[in-house]
Amino acid sequence: MMNGTEIAESSAGTDVRAATEALTELIWKKERREIARFLDSLAPPDLPIVVSRLDDGDRSEMLEVLDPDHAAGLILEMRELSPHEMLAQISPDAAAAILHILPSDVKTDLVAALKPRTAERILERLPQRERIDVRTMAGYEPDVAGGLTATEVLSYPESATVRHVVDDLRDNASVYTNYDIQYIYVTTDDEKLVGVLKIRDLLLSDADTVLRNLIVEDPVTVDHLTPLDDLRDVFDRHRYLGLPVVADGRLLGVVRRSAVEEAAARRTARQFRLVQGIIGGEELRTLPVTVRSGRRLAWLSANIVLNVIAASVIVLFEDTLTQLIALAAFLPIISDMSGCSGSQAVAVSMRELSLGVVQTREVFRVWLKEISVGLLNGAALGVLLGVVAWLWRGNAVLGVVVGAALAINTLVAVSIGGTVPLLLKGLGVDPALASGPILTTITDICGFFLALGFAALALSSGHL
Repeated sequence: MMNGTEIAESSAGTDVRAATEALTELIWKKERREIARFLDSLAPPDLPIVVSRLDDGDRSEMLEVLDPDHAAGLILEMRELSPHEMLAQISPDAAAAILHILPSDVKTDLVAALKPRTAERILERLPQRERIDVRTMAGYEPDVAGGLTATEVLSYPESATVRHVVDDLRDNASVYTNYDIQYIYVTTDDEKLVGVLKIRDLLLSDADTVLRNLIVEDPVTVDHLTPLDDLRDVFDRHRYLGLPVVADGRLLGVVRRSAVEEAAARRTARQFRLVQGIIGGEELRTLPVTVRSGRRLAWLSANIVLNVIAASVIVLFEDTLTQLIALAAFLPIISDMSGCSGSQAVAVSMRELSLGVVQTREVFRVWLKEISVGLLNGAALGVLLGVVAWLWRGNAVLGVVVGAALAINTLVAVSIGGTVPLLLKGLGVDPALASGPILTTITDICGFFLALGFAALALSSGHL
């Protein structure tokens, strides 16, 4: 019988099912070393695939069986697979041991994602100082500097000497080895940041030199409540890999450029999920069916109401539609094409809001910009659809009806798509969540009303 490593070598990247079955067998047997060797032998692209195929209970059991170092490394590799769900299923002691090893910013994210009761049970097992730090950082919103701060920094009082710092680095080398050290931070006795010290200056200075004589004073810092967009601006202006985070001048930790970029990517992904109607957090097929169903139904059930409102317009013009059944073929085209134009305007507004190049009070300016595009695109699309209707049905008036409806509805769509995200943002509502349904509902209602209304007028005047 092959051991875990041999199975991994023969299946990784080629037979996911066999690899998953082999890993499951090792988990059931609680073969700690073999599980670790198996996971290490998997090719990086295969690792998340194989782990995601495990049953929920087996994934959690794997974390419980592995030693904390291997489990923490696996969580770092599996951050896109909602590892907090796995932590919630294992014993608080095992979860605390894993959290203790993880970087502080990852630790904070995981704790913040857990249910409060579960998080408290785990935090109680952590050392007091670490527990306080995690609770403090988990209290921040994820898109501000405090929520992205890593507390693993080297800081020493300004009265310390070079000898003291070097001795401390040597004595605690095993602790500091995983720190991402760029600078040494120098503080007052009450932990207020006074300057930064380059490693090179430290090593080339006399042992009895006091740190306050070596520091670079007034370093670039960010406040703990600095929002994500402002953080991105700071890193765009400066070429630092990380910046100290302060609260009332007191050093909290460091925010890394990579953490800011990851947070921006997560926010974009979150906005995309909201636009697509997935509410309540990130969805993966490894989540429980009831959770996934609930998140989708929250959107779909509301969408029923919106679609009923749009459909009611068709009912009002039932007689018109009965007399001109050919118009029914063009209603979804008018609705869909207008919706696409509006979605483009939404995307541009969302992009400009995320970049900070437009302000919520600039609704009128944005509307004028969109109207200019809407006039051109609406005219072009209207003429194109009108010609198609004319050639297909041999009726020029029908072409005018559907062409005019599409042209005007395109203006409505780009107006809504461009301005609604700004209006919602100004009201404190997430524009990614609400812009889509508002746009869809109004463009459907207007598109149906315009097409059927123009057709009714043409019929009553005897032109159709």
